[in-house]
Amino acid sequence: MSNQAGEPTAVIVPIALWKEIAAERETAYLLKSETMRQRLRSALERGGGVSLDDAVAKLEL
Repeated sequence: MSNQAGEPTAVIVPIALWKEIAAERETAYLLKSETMRQRLRSALERGGGVSLDDAVAKLEL
C-alpha cells in the first residue's frame, strides 16, 4: 500500500514472518538493558526449561 505521494505505508507479510520479526524486536529491546541481558544469559546457561508448545499443551490452553 502507498499514500497519495506514492510512498510505501504498509506491507502484507505471512504471519510466520511477522512473528519472527516481532520476536527479534522483543529480544533487541530486552538486550538494551544490562540487567535483562544478564538474566537472559543466566537462563541460557541453566538450560532445560519447557518449550512454549509443551507448556500450552500441559496447561491445556
